[in-house]
Amino acid sequence: MAGNRLVPRAEADPDLESKVTFRTHSPARELMRADTVSSAGDSGPLWRVIHGVLRLDQPTLDGTSAASMVRLALPGDLLGLEALFAEPYRLNVVALTAARVEPVDPAVCTDREAWLREGLEQLQRRSFEMTALRTGPVPDRLQRLLRLLGHPDLAGCSVEHAEAVRSTLPRLRELAEVVDAKPETVCRALGRLLPQRQGRRGPVPSQERWTGFPAARKWWPTMVTAQAT
Repeated sequence: MAGNRLVPRAEADPDLESKVTFRTHSPARELMRADTVSSAGDSGPLWRVIHGVLRLDQPTLDGTSAASMVRLALPGDLLGLEALFAEPYRLNVVALTAARVEPVDPAVCTDREAWLREGLEQLQRRSFEMTALRTGPVPDRLQRLLRLLGHPDLAGCSVEHAEAVRSTLPRLRELAEVVDAKPETVCRALGRLLPQRQGRRGPVPSQERWTGFPAARKWWPTMVTAQAT
């Protein structure tokens, strides 16, 4: 496996220290949802997640299909352990929620063994979490994910609180991918967990949108009147 060859290669490289420590001034990054921190094949610093949740994806070998999600990264986690050994990143890292990541000062990375040990312990925890997120009833999986996203107490929450939570969540497709379920199943489970205001409707289509279709011109006024009432 790729991860098993990190330490031997590092120990065999006499110029490793200079390769690692040349990246000394990477700025902290504030991320919006879906922003990319790094892509597989890039080189960069070791990062620490300060807040928010990120997803780590493994790209396909041929690059013709979507990357597969490997695990999540939560506050306190390290990203890009490959940087300790002057190797390129192996995974794509994308913000699942708004997040902040900060580079770890290479000057404190002198004990690479300790940093690697922390990273491996972190990897084990996140692997256990991913198993829990993808087994059992979908509502239970979704609740576990919402807890990881910082929303632990949703039972009996008000509509106002539910709508505030909804505004911070990843897209439905992303939630479904994390918990390994169909989007429509997740949508139903989310509807039971987060109540919505009764009678909410989407926007009325504009007249310009509909009158481009000859058949629609006949019933457009009727539709507008019905929506208004």
